[in-house]
Amino acid sequence: MAQRLVFKIEGALSGTRLDVFLAQQLALSRSLIAHLVASALVDVDGVPRKPSFRLKAGMVVEVPQEALVPQEIGRIEPCDIPLEILYEDDWILVVNKPAGLVVHPGAGTRAGTLVNALVARYPDLAGVGSRERPGIVHRLDKLTSGVMVVARCEESYRELVEAFKVHRHTRIYTSICHGHLPQPSGRIETLMGRNPRERTRMSARVPKGRLAVTHWEVQRVWPGFSLVELRLETGRTHQIRVHLAEMACPVVADSVYGGRGRIRTIRDEVVRERAGHLGRQMLHASLLGMRHPARGELMEFHAPLPDDMAAFIAVLDERLGGE
Repeated sequence: MAQRLVFKIEGALSGTRLDVFLAQQLALSRSLIAHLVASALVDVDGVPRKPSFRLKAGMVVEVPQEALVPQEIGRIEPCDIPLEILYEDDWILVVNKPAGLVVHPGAGTRAGTLVNALVARYPDLAGVGSRERPGIVHRLDKLTSGVMVVARCEESYRELVEAFKVHRHTRIYTSICHGHLPQPSGRIETLMGRNPRERTRMSARVPKGRLAVTHWEVQRVWPGFSLVELRLETGRTHQIRVHLAEMACPVVADSVYGGRGRIRTIRDEVVRERAGHLGRQMLHASLLGMRHPARGELMEFHAPLPDDMAAFIAVLDERLGGE
């Protein structure tokens, strides 16, 4: 009997379109989602439904696993891309992903990703977990740098997927943001979902969504800027970027959530010029704490602040002073 992925709809997701729900859960391209639904491969309470079908709390969505092989992507092609390996054993790999590197192939990006580089270096990884995203149990945005863990075997893959699902890991990020947060440390809790007008953006101002919780602690401040450490209690798409923007402190150079637009308001000409030449948002996954999937021991992995963020901090120190 074919294996199937089964999802039970939670109350917060009631009213979500079937195609939108599948895109969020499976992280596949819209064209592949449309193909799955049009081919009657997706059942809701045992009945095939249209892409526009609105889900309700308690409904069960089922998708056959073999249907998830992305035909438009095909076999993962190995690519010789240098990687910074922070740790490796027979069960896991921990990498320091550079900004600009996409995690896995998808629509419009078929090569040159972290997955292509991993398969070139570890050919056996191609058979671990999803055929589209072998070994991948969590992701970082293309323009976010930092620590990522990758499963090297099927047993580790299952353990790590479950751990991330229930937020068992410690995930700490470092960001340079505009403005000053309301207090030196705190917690922000919102719902989070797709922006109804711009589907590529997330929003905390939605009537229905998934719970998103971020803790922050200010490390340093300059006039108009803050260096902040952020800990994820949940792990929603773009969570930190949305939450900082919600507090009127968008990540510097974030072109999606207001950080790049704020650059023109910087008074210091040198800082303004340097910020304008930043090629990505100033956000870095600096620490990942987890239990080893085989041995159960607690482990922490650190990725040092990347050169572009360190250089921008040096400019802030030189031009604005710091506290």
